[in-house]
Amino acid sequence: MARIPADGPAAATPATTRRPGRPSGAARGPEQRARLLDAALTLFARQGIFETSLGEIAREAGFTPAMMHYYFKNRDQLLDVLIDERFMPLRESLGVPFHEHPDDPVAAITQLTQRLVQVASDNPWFASLWVREVISDGGLLRQRMHERYGYANQKASLLAIARWQKEGRLNAALEPALVFVTLLGMTILPLATSKLWRNDPVRRNLGAADIARHAVALLVQGIGPAEGN
Repeated sequence: MARIPADGPAAATPATTRRPGRPSGAARGPEQRARLLDAALTLFARQGIFETSLGEIAREAGFTPAMMHYYFKNRDQLLDVLIDERFMPLRESLGVPFHEHPDDPVAAITQLTQRLVQVASDNPWFASLWVREVISDGGLLRQRMHERYGYANQKASLLAIARWQKEGRLNAALEPALVFVTLLGMTILPLATSKLWRNDPVRRNLGAADIARHAVALLVQGIGPAEGN
């Protein structure tokens, strides 16, 4: 019987048994995990969180369910990761205008409006997911976000608006609690429904820049004629 050389297969280090679904190659792990998060956001925006299974997310990303369960054991864990890594950085960025323009409410709210549109444009899932799972009754994402982070950001914005009104820098007739809701109605809602405009000859050519310009014009000038007209 032929002898196996000492440096041949018999001398090689025994291969470790890989767990089902475990990613092969450490360098690929972050990319695979990111693809699963992207797929989850796409499906959640398209059909809702409650209606989407982990298996569907895995198939959307091109992986097996075992791969999905390697990274995320259940939907609650997946939601927490999405909130921490995808939603909260975006939400925190929306508070930047209030810090950059503490004494100029018009500049702060104008910049906030533009940021909302930019965030939704850069993240195609954002507008639809926000409408479906944040501002809708029973939205799972809103409930989970509030459980984890509370209302600190919202309270800070309301205090800033109330202070501007007291200082005479902002229209005193505005209701602080409705300002952000109004901005969402003028930006996120049109972006979330823009797909319905494809066959609309009046709106089909409108883009994110048009939505931002329109919202800012309404905020700053209202519906009256522009100055100088």
